[in-house]
Amino acid sequence: MTSSASNQTVGLLGLQGAFQDHIPHLEALGARWRTVRDAAELEQVDRLIIPGGESTVMARYLKRFSLAEPLRARIEQGMPVWGVCAGSILLAKTVDGRPGILGALSIRILRNAYGRQVDSFQAVLDVPALSLSAFPAVFIRAPKIVEAGDRVEALSWFGKDPVFVRSRSVMATTFHPELGSDPIFHQYFLALPNRAPREFSAPGLPG
Repeated sequence: MTSSASNQTVGLLGLQGAFQDHIPHLEALGARWRTVRDAAELEQVDRLIIPGGESTVMARYLKRFSLAEPLRARIEQGMPVWGVCAGSILLAKTVDGRPGILGALSIRILRNAYGRQVDSFQAVLDVPALSLSAFPAVFIRAPKIVEAGDRVEALSWFGKDPVFVRSRSVMATTFHPELGSDPIFHQYFLALPNRAPREFSAPGLPG
């Protein structure tokens, strides 16, 4: 257990998606966690994981439960957030040529860019920032980051495509580290500082 993990509460956005897969990793690191489904619960957490799932459904629920603006405000104030697969779509500035719902990360992303569910695959990645080589990364109906802003750091690549990016307190992976046994990505997330992103785009309201 690290001191940084033991004195904070990690929120798992529980509107839809596979948020429960993150729990074993958080518990292995000694981090407290709770699900977040409304603005009141959001106020009870120090950082947030937006899990994989159906990005259009999650975006719809964020608006239905009046959670999009409170979440956007917390990120703008510097709350660390990690978007996994669909979560990276919700954080993106531009999605399929349209404004993203949160716009917290200056990336342009395409949904389902590698194909449908049957086209899901595993690849080995090098992640120098985590001292990882040949990390087995699972891509499930993965989006593709086709452009990243100057202030977004690419920390891992699949071919020419960035698949793990960060801008200050906001990080995103287009694959699913939670499906493996190594909690190193969660450990990295727990260490992210509470700092506002360098730039924050106007919010979009995709259907």
